[in-house]
Amino acid sequence: MPDQDSSVVVIDSDQNTAEQTASRIRFLGFDACIATNPSALPALIAEQSKIVAVLVTADRDYQALAAALKLSADAGLRCAFFLMERKSVSVPPPAALGNRLQASLSTRVGYQELLAALHDAEMYTRIGIDPRSGSGQLFRNLVGVSREMQEVRDLIKQVAGTEATVLITGESGTGKEAVASNIHGLSPRRDRPFVPVNCGAIPSELLESELFGHEKGAFTGAISSRQGRFEIAEGGTLFLDEIGDMPMDMQIKLLRVLQERTYERVGSNKTMRADVRIVAATHQNLEQLVAEGKFRMDLFYRLNVFPIQVAPLRERAGDIPLLVESYIKKREFERLGSLRLSDCALASLARYFWPGNVRELFNLLERLSILFPRQVVRWSDLPEKFRPNQELFVDAPAEPAQPMGQEFAPGGHAVLPVGGIDLRPHLANIETSLLTQALAQSDWVVARAAKLLNLQRTTLVEKIRKMDLRRPKELTDF
Repeated sequence: MPDQDSSVVVIDSDQNTAEQTASRIRFLGFDACIATNPSALPALIAEQSKIVAVLVTADRDYQALAAALKLSADAGLRCAFFLMERKSVSVPPPAALGNRLQASLSTRVGYQELLAALHDAEMYTRIGIDPRSGSGQLFRNLVGVSREMQEVRDLIKQVAGTEATVLITGESGTGKEAVASNIHGLSPRRDRPFVPVNCGAIPSELLESELFGHEKGAFTGAISSRQGRFEIAEGGTLFLDEIGDMPMDMQIKLLRVLQERTYERVGSNKTMRADVRIVAATHQNLEQLVAEGKFRMDLFYRLNVFPIQVAPLRERAGDIPLLVESYIKKREFERLGSLRLSDCALASLARYFWPGNVRELFNLLERLSILFPRQVVRWSDLPEKFRPNQELFVDAPAEPAQPMGQEFAPGGHAVLPVGGIDLRPHLANIETSLLTQALAQSDWVVARAAKLLNLQRTTLVEKIRKMDLRRPKELTDF
């Protein structure tokens, strides 16, 4: 979750626009305060214990931005500044002002973009990471607002600035390497290499050479000296994926490196220092492997200093619309075409078991984007295995497809199976799916989502709470 008491100042002469922006910020778990004039900034700085960002809406001559920057500097405030741009203001700010901004955002900024910007602001304020420094987008590839993803992001923030060894566990395809990459990107080692190694993909007889390197003539075929991954990762982070597949003899050698911070190349007696942070990952239960004698107990405890569990996709199905949206935006940004899914197609994906997790979802979306370029994918277009409740739907006659974000064409109607149905959970699944889609289409602005669903705003807020889609701050998660 956001750090306790983290607050954001919104400076906008238009009270209505300021309230809309502040509402989104509060929904993300941050406190937000509004000023219609930058002259109020010194008083807000004195009142607020931890301001992580100031959002200033552009005026035609950028006087508000200039005043806010000067007043914050005079007050000794260190935080991120964002320019909120209106369409009516087309002239960019002067370089002297623009160079002091973290980014420019639209006054109609989307939920995911605003969330990423505020994450950046927290890191910049807390540990001095500037998003413009080239360290990459913070929390990249960790899309979602579920409790599980919020916890993962919170743990990353807590451990990134330390030298602790991290053990990431979770099923294949859940994004363990993305977690490791984000730990590195937020750490003091972020300007040094991040080197991944899949311990299960390298033959056991070659793994020692791969990790530690070898000298010329060390074994048959060693025609030249070669650096190992520890050398390549010097000063940075070494990510040991599928550590549970590492042979026992290599486990002993890795344990020595973790204990003594030294190693030797194969075929050499020269001891080398290892200034490397270790992040390991596995889809296996290492404690069970220890009990079976397949993994060393002492190595397990060396690795398991700071565990992070990544939940499977089926346990955070509410994130699926956001994952789909992020994939589509990525394809559009890379000019690879576009894709849209009907409401019934999305609802069906939310009920699928996802044994391959996020990787399987993205593979499916890539396949669909090839089969249905720039079209709306209807429920009947999905491969059969992604329609787990096939008996509950029959396709409606084909109608002109509407893209996501507009009114959906009906994708089918429900029919009662011969054996009957447990109606309550079935209706709950449909309601959850439609609610999540409405929130995603509305950039998580509750008032807009309520309008799409023809609900009172207070009714929608109550449903969000009951379905565990509450404000992150209320969950005390990220």
